[in-house]
Amino acid sequence: MRKLILAVVLFAASVTSPPSAALELPPAVLAEGPELRLLGSGKLTWLGLHIYDASLWAPGQRFDPAEPFALVLRYGRDFDGGRIAERSVQEIKRLGLGDASTRARWGEAMRRLFPDIRAGETLTGVYRPGQGAEFFHQERALGTIADAQFARAFFAIWLDPRTREPRLRERLIGAR
Repeated sequence: MRKLILAVVLFAASVTSPPSAALELPPAVLAEGPELRLLGSGKLTWLGLHIYDASLWAPGQRFDPAEPFALVLRYGRDFDGGRIAERSVQEIKRLGLGDASTRARWGEAMRRLFPDIRAGETLTGVYRPGQGAEFFHQERALGTIADAQFARAFFAIWLDPRTREPRLRERLIGAR
């Protein structure tokens, strides 16, 4: 039952005002992409529970999915890394991205990378066009999933116009 509640909490939520302070990028990300700047941020809540704060960093003044960017999530609750991976696969499937065997491969790769997250900790994903995605827990590099199709599908969870949370997307890309 707890797992079911956790799954619902992760994605069946509402967006409220932006977090009080923008989430910072890990120093290693800033060193590689000093042109990244904060585009937008938002807070995801569900039934009054704070799920996470999110910030999107990208070059330029507007979001361009063909350019590198970083998405930082600071969790307001504890989450199991395996459940984060599982829920990510479910959202990718809902968006109609990848076939079943590809999503299974992506899920396994995320389960190997994503640690359990405690309230107040950050998980940062860096999109590298044509290459894949690199992940950080706090300031520590977790690793890379070198699959461009995976990277597009993973970040679509938040940034695709069909996202489950369009108000959060608008805040992240600076449209609101």
